[in-house]
Parts: sequence; C-alpha cells; structure tokens
Amino acid sequence: MTTPHYWDKALDNSQCRFANGAGGKAKQLNSSWTVADCDDGYAYTAPVANYRPNPFNLYDMLGNTREWTADCWPGSYANAPVDGSAWLDAGGGDCKSRVVRGGSWYGGPRSLRSAFRNWFASDVAGNGLGFRLARAL
Repeated sequence: MTTPHYWDKALDNSQCRFANGAGGKAKQLNSSWTVADCDDGYAYTAPVANYRPNPFNLYDMLGNTREWTADCWPGSYANAPVDGSAWLDAGGGDCKSRVVRGGSWYGGPRSLRSAFRNWFASDVAGNGLGFRLARAL
C-alpha cells in the first residue's frame, strides 16, 4: 500500500511528530478548518528542527511554509524540464502565477506532502507562503 506521507509507516504515525501542519493549535484559529488529530504545539510556524527528520535525515521538508518556486504555473506537466531547471514562460508556463509546493501550518493534512502542487499569483504574499533555506552542518 502506498501512503502519501513518509510517517504513515512509522510506529508513531502522528503528523505532529514529523511536520508543522494544521494540528490542534490551528483549530483554535479557525474552528471550521480540517486539521490533523494531534497537536504539534504551534499555531503558526515552528522553530527549525523541531520535528523528526524524514528518511533522508532532512529536517523541515514539509510544513511551516509552502515553498514558493521559480516555476511558472503550467497547464499540465507535459514537456516539463527534466534537468532541474525552472519552468519559465518560454517553456509554456504562466508566469503571472508561480508554483507552490508542499504544505504549511496554514493548510490541512491533505496538502502536507511534497507532491502537493498549487499556484499563487506572483505579486501576492500570504500566510504560510515562503521559501526554504538549506545549510550544511
């Protein structure tokens, strides 16, 4: 069986141990939100490395913020770049909107996964929208 989250196969499969997504504290912000049945301790963003790492020993790859990418929003992924480069207007994307990936503290459990894709207008800021920084230890 394939699962959308790497923690689904862990002995303790609680989202709140692995990522900062909408949990019990977020429900206090808006009682109509769909949230995970756990409490990660934060209603908004959380400190770095506050949760368990993923199977590649990387921290904070999901949650806290949806990742705003350089990719322009495509109509489909047909003919997408395969070399890791950004999909820009010349590749058929709509650069008035940019791709965002992953979930954030602001979104429900369904969007808290690396395969989640959505778009945001390139001139709009929003809660739970940002970028990720990496550093070598």
